[in-house]
Amino acid sequence: MAAGSSSNYWEDLRKQARQLENELDLKLVSFSKLCTSYSHSSTREGRRDRYSSDTTPLLNGSSQDRMFETMAVEIEQLLGRLTGINDKMVEYTNSAGVPSLNAALMHTLQRHRDILQDYTHEFHKTKTNFLAVRERENLLGSVRKDIESYKSGSSVNNRRTELFLKEHEHLRNSDRLIEETISIAMATKENMTSQRGILKSIQSKMNTLANRFPAVNSLIQRINLRKRRDSLILGGVIGICTILLLLYAFH
Repeated sequence: MAAGSSSNYWEDLRKQARQLENELDLKLVSFSKLCTSYSHSSTREGRRDRYSSDTTPLLNGSSQDRMFETMAVEIEQLLGRLTGINDKMVEYTNSAGVPSLNAALMHTLQRHRDILQDYTHEFHKTKTNFLAVRERENLLGSVRKDIESYKSGSSVNNRRTELFLKEHEHLRNSDRLIEETISIAMATKENMTSQRGILKSIQSKMNTLANRFPAVNSLIQRINLRKRRDSLILGGVIGICTILLLLYAFH
């Protein structure tokens, strides 16, 4: 009779443990969904904050905070009850009078203790994440309020700052344009220097030929005159383009 009563006591403890584990599993799933929805809703409210009033997100956050606190208390109570059941199972295994069953009892006890440990770890992890998100959202909400207060109280300063930033951007664009103009001018100068060297070499050869063939001398002179004229025209065009670019940059 004592063995039967002891066995019934053990089975009753296992039944209570399984029932609490099932309740905890459901509660933790709902708890995790609540924390996830809070994070998502906080993100959406943060994006809409500049277009809507501050009352809606605060009410929504307050409602979810109350649900969080309620569910956290319920889960902590269930964990405490399950811990108590596990302690009773430990006492039973230590006082069991059938050594041949001790291994099986210890295996069952260890499984329930692992489940309790997993649920406890999951609860604390989810709770910590929720508190971190809430703290971050509270901080961001405070920053957004400060920004809105600053904007509403210093619209003139904001306008001046905006004009200053635009002017600064305009100066930066002008600097880039000047640098590009200088780079183009330097490249053109190098190209013309190279062409001048080539033309000098050709002219030297042509002068040699001219000295040998007087009939060609007049033709070479006309070519030289046209080359000088083209050089003057090209230099004038480059100078005018450079002046126009500088005038546009400092306009």
